[in-house]
This record gives sequence, C-alpha cells and structure tokens, in this order.
Amino acid sequence: MSIHFLRHAYACIALLLCSAAAHAADQQQHILWSLQGKTNKIYLLGSMHLLKESEQLPVAIDSAYADADALLMELDMDDLDPLQMQQAALELAMQPEGRTLQQQLGPKIYEQFVAKTRALGVEPAMLERFQPWFAAITLVQLQLMKLGFDPEAGVEKRLTRRAAGDGKKIQGLESVREQLEIMARLPEKQQREFLLYSVNDAERMATEVDALLASWRSGNVAAMAKLLQEGFYEYPDLYRPLTVERNRKWLPQIEQLLDDREDYLVVVGALHLVGKEGVIDLLERKGYKVRQL
Repeated sequence: MSIHFLRHAYACIALLLCSAAAHAADQQQHILWSLQGKTNKIYLLGSMHLLKESEQLPVAIDSAYADADALLMELDMDDLDPLQMQQAALELAMQPEGRTLQQQLGPKIYEQFVAKTRALGVEPAMLERFQPWFAAITLVQLQLMKLGFDPEAGVEKRLTRRAAGDGKKIQGLESVREQLEIMARLPEKQQREFLLYSVNDAERMATEVDALLASWRSGNVAAMAKLLQEGFYEYPDLYRPLTVERNRKWLPQIEQLLDDREDYLVVVGALHLVGKEGVIDLLERKGYKVRQL
C-alpha cells in the first residue's frame, strides 16, 4: 500500500503512456535524472504506481534499470510482509471503540459517501469502522481500478519482478507503517475534507490523470510542478507531510549512495522529484549537478 492521495494520489497512482505513443515519448525527455557520484552513477525516476497492463515502459526507463546494480524505492518492495502490512493498517486506520464513520462524518457527507461507495460496488458498512482517511484511500484506489489501472502493473511492481529475476537487490526509503502514520496523524477536520474531496471529485479523476500523463510523457517538469503547487495551495496541511517532509527525510539516504561503488536506480512518486523542495531541487541546492534524461 502506498500513500499518495488527492491530486498527489492521481499523480502517483496513475498511468504511463499508452503503448502506441511509446516511440514518440522516447524522443523527448522524461521524469528521469542522472547524478554522478564519486565512483558510481545514480538515476532518479519519477514513478507512476498504477498502470494498465498493456502499457509499456519507455526505453529510457529500461536503460536506466539495465545500467543499475541495485534499486532504492519508497518501500523495500521485495521484502514486504502482507501480514505486517495488514496489521499496521488495522492498528492505524480503525475507529476507536464505539465510534463509527457515520457519526464522524455527519448525515450530509455520509449520504454522499454511501452513494459513491455503492456506485463503486462496495457496501458502506465494510468501511464503517475505519477512519475517514482510510475510507478516502479506498475510494481513490477503487475509482482508479474502475478506470482500468492495476497496482500490479505499476512501475515499482514491474521493476521488482525484474529485479527478482535478475538478482538485483532493492532497498526501501521508509516502512509501510511510516507511510500510513502520515495520514493517521492528520487532524479530524483534514480527514473529513480529504474524504469529501474523494467523493465529490472522483469523476474528475480521469481528467486529472490525463493532465498528469501528458506532463509525465513529455518530461514537462514545469507542468508537473504546477500540479503539485495547486495541491499545496488547496491542501497545505496534507501536502506538506506527504511531499516536502518526506523529500527532506529521504535526501541523506540518497546522498549516501553517492559514496557507493554500485550504480543505483532510485524510484519514487513523480511529484517527489519536481518543484520547489522536490528531491531534484534539494540536491541542486547542495551543489549536486543533476541531469534530466
């Protein structure tokens, strides 16, 4: 499970280009950078976490993967324990004893929530004991899957399967619990706003994803940064812990790779790399020369 929501959800749980456009995309830049270490090279790839199964990765990503000896992702994807993931989700997402989602949301918002969940083929009672942030995540992911996107076909999943076959190690920048705690720490007001946004704006998701895809496909960093900035403007209390705080936390771990002899492919959600206080910006501020591919 990965924590990417609102426009950030659409950005980081989204599709890559359609296979028919793959050749054209590879004539342009990508959300992919390279950084020269003392004795090695680091690639930084902006990922999309859900794809359609039929879609192909651009050749530039294949080349960066082939050149890398090891991978660094948001999570250590080849060592995830499903039972530990489930336990962490239950511990952090459940309502306190005696409290329900309906009580927390109030009649008007809950009525909208019921209509949306049923439209997606889920009975609201299944989410009644969960916190609003978890219910919102569920709606976002169900809507994306309804549009045809599959987490098993996402960039990380594809690269993880290849790495297993090639014997390439994968390391993680953070744990599943750390990701979930970001949302679990949100004040109740922000959680309700998040759920209401997920209910009311779900129909805009296809448009949001299309806009993101066009920027990602062409390597248009400015356009992607604009999408991120819009999210910051509307939901600063959500976006700050989801992006900036995590970017800063990840930076020392990425810098440590520059002292290694192995080449690495770092794979994180696309919006973590662009804009002010994105990973690329933070690296450049420290004097590193990062080249977009």
